[in-house]
Amino acid sequence: MGIGALSALALLEVGGASLLFMKPRSLEGEFGGLVKAGPVDSFPSGSVVEFPDGRFFLVRSLEGGFLAVYRRCTHLGCSVNWEPDQNRFFCPCHASSFDLHGDVENPPAPRALDTFPVQITDGQVIVDTGRAQSRDTFTQEQLVYA
Repeated sequence: MGIGALSALALLEVGGASLLFMKPRSLEGEFGGLVKAGPVDSFPSGSVVEFPDGRFFLVRSLEGGFLAVYRRCTHLGCSVNWEPDQNRFFCPCHASSFDLHGDVENPPAPRALDTFPVQITDGQVIVDTGRAQSRDTFTQEQLVYA
């Protein structure tokens, strides 16, 4: 086999292997994709459930609406924690705190926590973690109802 044939064969192998890595990866169920949180009925009113792989908390308001709150602080990007005994989100880096809906209670965070779009499909709560939504404050229109 000549040098030209070996070069062509090597190029074919490298090109074929590259195609495997060019295939889009499914992000379903993890950050950057759609996360199927679960059935609507599995989230009681007033609950906050963390989805670590999706990097969000799913909040069900006392009125029954859903809100997916990004766990990234709007101050410097640290991860916030839910403190159920205080009924708040808390950033351990600089002590910002946020209420149940992600509104700033204690700065230095400059605005409310970002959210992700929520949809209810066939009784399932689905969160699109590929599209963070910036907001200044919480409004009732941000809640999604079943």
